Amino acid sequence: VQEAAGPGRFLLGFGTSKIFLNNTRMSTTKTLGPMRDAVAIVRGVLGGDAFEYEGDTWSASIPPLQDEAHTPREVPPVYVAATAPKMQALAGEIGDGCLTPSITTPDFVRYTIGNTGSEIDIGCTVVASIDEDRDKGRDGAREIAGMYLANKVQNIQGSADTLLDLAHLEQDEIRPVAEAMEQGGRLAAKAKVTDAILDKCKPIAGTPSDCIEAIEEYRDAGCTHVMLELWGERRHDQIRLFGEKVLPNFR
Repeated sequence: VQEAAGPGRFLLGFGTSKIFLNNTRMSTTKTLGPMRDAVAIVRGVLGGDAFEYEGDTWSASIPPLQDEAHTPREVPPVYVAATAPKMQALAGEIGDGCLTPSITTPDFVRYTIGNTGSEIDIGCTVVASIDEDRDKGRDGAREIAGMYLANKVQNIQGSADTLLDLAHLEQDEIRPVAEAMEQGGRLAAKAKVTDAILDKCKPIAGTPSDCIEAIEEYRDAGCTHVMLELWGERRHDQIRLFGEKVLPNFR
């Protein structure tokens, strides 16, 4: 993929999951050590030179690539996906960038920079959809926001959640979304995402002018790399509309 994308276009993302670590039958449920080791080992391997590494979780002993081996020798920029403050701090220490989760808001961007520092790229995953008609332009974002909010309710089970807190979303407010998801699926959940809930999720959605205004708000908060979680009908048309009427304002 790195070779096909061309120089400087491929970004390498890392994320951890306690579910994944459990499935590997590892003796630890911690995520910081495995992340640090994984980034170090992959960087060492992609560099092409002989590489020795001894980590708390994983170790590696890698011979050098032969001179005639046809493979890129450049180590691509490494981005660490992080929500929790310690993982975000690690992203600031070892990464070229930090990737935030869906339902990121401008307030969460500021929170992230407080943990990572401002020296790395802050890549923000934001639910998105677009159309010349505002209601249609918010429709896709409403659906994917419903899916993520339902997942949040099911996962946190009443505990505090920084993403929701910074979006000023109460669990009682979004519980009907989760209940609708369980009973009727994603379209039922979408129907329970009110305009007030969607506005709190801070989507990049609506008309091109709405999307420009939303991106400016994220940029002002410190986001340096917008990643659109694009959803809804006619996504190729949506991509074209973003390219023609939104992106020129940020080049």
